[in-house]
Amino acid sequence: MYGELIPVGGGDPIPLLKKSLLVGRRESCDIVLRFSNVSAHHCQLTLTGGYWYVRDLNSRNGIKVNGVRTSEKRLDPGDTLSVAKHRYEMHYSPMDLGAVGPPPPDVVEGEIFGKSLLERAGLERPKQIPGKPPPEPDRYGEIRYDLDKLDKPGQIRFRNQPR
Repeated sequence: MYGELIPVGGGDPIPLLKKSLLVGRRESCDIVLRFSNVSAHHCQLTLTGGYWYVRDLNSRNGIKVNGVRTSEKRLDPGDTLSVAKHRYEMHYSPMDLGAVGPPPPDVVEGEIFGKSLLERAGLERPKQIPGKPPPEPDRYGEIRYDLDKLDKPGQIRFRNQPR
């Protein structure tokens, strides 16, 4: 056994028997939660490097870790995982599962999966993330696309406007 999910408010613990577990309402899931607000395939639990991670599978009602909605996050021992509105406390020992040293960096939403491929390759300007300062302009200034003044139909003309 790789740990347990303990229902907050009472109930039988759910043993984590495999290193990758599909959580949802369907009978084919590894952990079946028979609630109408849980999606058929709600989220994925994965054990990597001695730590559990959770990833939302585009569920209707989402997941939260310690009350904060997320799409992917590391679950530390004692963290509370909410699947829709159903809360579970995570119980496991990273050392018993092969963890060495401090925990790896957590997945930060908006850093990797929140970026487009063009942005990650440096071909597109980063988008403004709520709660963070605006991105710094590149050394050439801001590029504005002039969609009203097209040379030919279907062609976009742009001009470089230095700051």
